[in-house]
Amino acid sequence: MNRNLGTALTLALMIASAAAAAGERFITVASTTSTRNSGLYDYLLPKFQAATGIAVRVVAVGTGQAIRLARNGDADVLLVHHRTSEEQFVADGHGVERFDVMYNDFVLVGPKTDPAGVKGGGDAAAALKTIAASKSPFASRGDDSGTHKKELGLWRTAGVDIAAESGTWYRETGSGMGATLNTASAMNAYALTDRGTWLKFANKADLGILVEGDKRLFNPYGAILVNPAKHPHVKAKDGRIFIDWLISKDGQRLIGSYQLKGQQAFFPNAKAMN
Repeated sequence: MNRNLGTALTLALMIASAAAAAGERFITVASTTSTRNSGLYDYLLPKFQAATGIAVRVVAVGTGQAIRLARNGDADVLLVHHRTSEEQFVADGHGVERFDVMYNDFVLVGPKTDPAGVKGGGDAAAALKTIAASKSPFASRGDDSGTHKKELGLWRTAGVDIAAESGTWYRETGSGMGATLNTASAMNAYALTDRGTWLKFANKADLGILVEGDKRLFNPYGAILVNPAKHPHVKAKDGRIFIDWLISKDGQRLIGSYQLKGQQAFFPNAKAMN
């Protein structure tokens, strides 16, 4: 078993066991690290529990790991940010239906000295191609997260065989976004990050946003109930209550009101707000 997945599974089981022992009504959500690192869950979940009496226990890992946990039935709800993988999860029968919840965007950050000269550009793939040509240091999560998947797609668009560069100027941390940004800060390297984590991140040092606004940097989040037909122990009723609350008028208003340093971190985009 992948060590990171094993750690996440152990965490999920510990969370479930502790809550069950306390007689608490709860659901388990397998989710991306960006929603936790940004502080969004700390803001939202107490309000959901106050409204419904249902506690939410979050296992925050990379999107790929979160999907594997949900596929194994180790979560009741999946909330991640790689739409292609989410739709495949539903198509394969592991999830009931995908719901749009919110979005923000990715940004390319790097040293303010900008050795590759990409600052101010609006084409993320072109910026990555320039970084590769200059062999300027780049820190990648390298962890099969939604951010990593997005980054790999941009390298492909740029026509760069990034696997061939691994271990040279291109460094894979195998870690979450916060740890990867710390590495980028220490190395004076470029990195791709979701905006929410960037706004929350304190150790920016000489790093700044250099490229933003490319439509390919759009970052949508979706919520999916794990299919109880495959995993009868899934708490389908309470999981559905959670998803319905997220996409309700109240849930969407709260998501839209969450700010970091005076900036809106996520933008609600549920199709059916009641």
